[in-house]
Amino acid sequence: GLAMLDDMPGAPQGHGGHGGHGGDFEFGEVMIHQAIETIEFVLGMVSNTASYLRLWALSLAHTELASVFWEKAMLAGIQTENAFFIFVAYAVFAA
Repeated sequence: GLAMLDDMPGAPQGHGGHGGHGGDFEFGEVMIHQAIETIEFVLGMVSNTASYLRLWALSLAHTELASVFWEKAMLAGIQTENAFFIFVAYAVFAA
């Protein structure tokens, strides 16, 4: 059975069936490939971190803008005690 497998076309010849790479293993190539993979991983991690920091900064800016708008528009409208202006201020705030 196994003797017939060695006679098949494309079967590894003379290397004990280890894929034909017996002495051709290049440590330098593996190191370069792993270095490239590591650099890609680190760049992806930095990119994702920067993206989340951008989202966090946008969230903070939105919160600050909403509080300023509340103070300047809504509280000013409520303090005038004009029912129409209070309604307009609420409508703008709710939109």
